[in-house]
Amino acid sequence: MNLPMHKLGKLDRMETASVDELRHEQLQRMRWSVWHAYTNVPHYRNTFDEIGLKPMDINSLEDIAKVPFTTKESLRNNYPFGMFAVPMKKVVRVHASSGTTGKPTVVGYTQSDIETWADIVARSIRAGGGSAGDKIHVAYGYGLFTGGLGAHYGAERLGCTVIPMSGGQTEKQVQLIQDFEPDIIMVTPSYMLNIADELDRQGIDPKQLPLRLGIFGAEPWTNEMRTELEERLGIQALDIYGLSEVMGPGVGMECLETKDGPTIWEDHFYPEIINPDTGEVLPDGEYGELVFTSLTKVAMPVLRYRTRDLTRLLPGTARPMRRIDKITGRSDDMLIIRGVNVFPSQIEEQVLKCRTLAPHYEIEVYKKGNLDYVEIRVELKAGAEGADAKEHATKELSHHIKSYIGISTSVKVQDAGTLSRSEGKAKRVFDRRRE
Repeated sequence: MNLPMHKLGKLDRMETASVDELRHEQLQRMRWSVWHAYTNVPHYRNTFDEIGLKPMDINSLEDIAKVPFTTKESLRNNYPFGMFAVPMKKVVRVHASSGTTGKPTVVGYTQSDIETWADIVARSIRAGGGSAGDKIHVAYGYGLFTGGLGAHYGAERLGCTVIPMSGGQTEKQVQLIQDFEPDIIMVTPSYMLNIADELDRQGIDPKQLPLRLGIFGAEPWTNEMRTELEERLGIQALDIYGLSEVMGPGVGMECLETKDGPTIWEDHFYPEIINPDTGEVLPDGEYGELVFTSLTKVAMPVLRYRTRDLTRLLPGTARPMRRIDKITGRSDDMLIIRGVNVFPSQIEEQVLKCRTLAPHYEIEVYKKGNLDYVEIRVELKAGAEGADAKEHATKELSHHIKSYIGISTSVKVQDAGTLSRSEGKAKRVFDRRRE
């Protein structure tokens, strides 16, 4: 679908700026962000001082390559609030995502950060064809996860009516979509397919509903998935990109008039692509790992944050900012289960909390219908036998995983010594989703 620009609402100044104007604005903001991080975050001051780098050494956008990378480990080592650049009394909200050691990755926001975030999500919804007066059904999870509240505040900022449904309760999702007649839904693409199944089960033709646009994010999805969603539901399906450590949803958004990959809002986030093995900066058009430097964040600036997402930077089309191609994978071993980041080591940590379980486990991920499911196979310790022991361990491990990681799993407890053993590196994960 190609729409004339005047049908998409008034764009803000940076959406219509020339590339030269954009680069000038980026440099001014980058120099401020580097200074702010160095001055107020001990982690950055220490990493700069170790290599003899000063904020005034950043005189061009390319100079950001002099700055050491920030990683999830950097955030975990400074848990919970060590990466904040302002006193806690100025932090109005905290979000968190899961980490590899059981400790979440914590991010904070000042009031101005919340305003900026609302602005860029509003910009994102508008880029997708949304406008004031639209009703938006938000089925991302609310809480520490940034998806629900990020979408919510942005939709309100644009002047939309928000239906804050959150995730789950599929039958109720369908009821409200029927009764409230939203124009737009914001949800993970896999859960949208589950909603589509429920529509079918109830004999409802989705193409007779007012729903016209789906803004899908929080997990990788393919262009084949876009085709499936659009043809099945009679909607436009667009990709929104974001991650908690950089801001949340709204770091980038696909524009309706081109539908050619998320446009990175470069006036707030400076992107790079690097070789994930060497750290070398790669030219636009080459595949590698996506890295971000925040340009306007106050509570928690991030410099050269390694996202582990593998993609490439492409020239701007609908906007002067560059786009990213579809995420092809990750450079680490993280699993994404229904929008939740899960590491095998997190599962291991929960297994080890159960006194009757041996430290041997297997994780199998598969599709059941349209959703991801996880089966955890574990075994009892020698001497812990019987149906009662298995039942107790199953309930205990299921509870730990749900409570600490946030996903539901099928736990299968086996007798001692029944899982396969490896003579080398253990193979713990069996991802069957693409088989």
